[in-house]
Amino acid sequence: MTTTITGRNQITVPAQLVAKLGLLPGTRIEWLMGEEPDSFHCRVIPDPAKLAHSLLGAGRQYLRPTILHPLESLSNERADEDTLSQASL
Repeated sequence: MTTTITGRNQITVPAQLVAKLGLLPGTRIEWLMGEEPDSFHCRVIPDPAKLAHSLLGAGRQYLRPTILHPLESLSNERADEDTLSQASL
């Protein structure tokens, strides 16, 4: 695959690469100088939203079964605090 740099320093990514890598408009690509004088490498920078979504719930497997879900535990703690503050009135 060969591309040409335009007068505005732009290139067109070949359609085969776009399809294979699932690139979309707005995808960021990082360009890195290679070890040899006339070489470089590029890599696709992951979309932060996709990366965050892929990590959603990743730590759940490490929760001990006897411990409540963290939000449930926090909710129970807040309810206990409300009960204590109302009892002191």
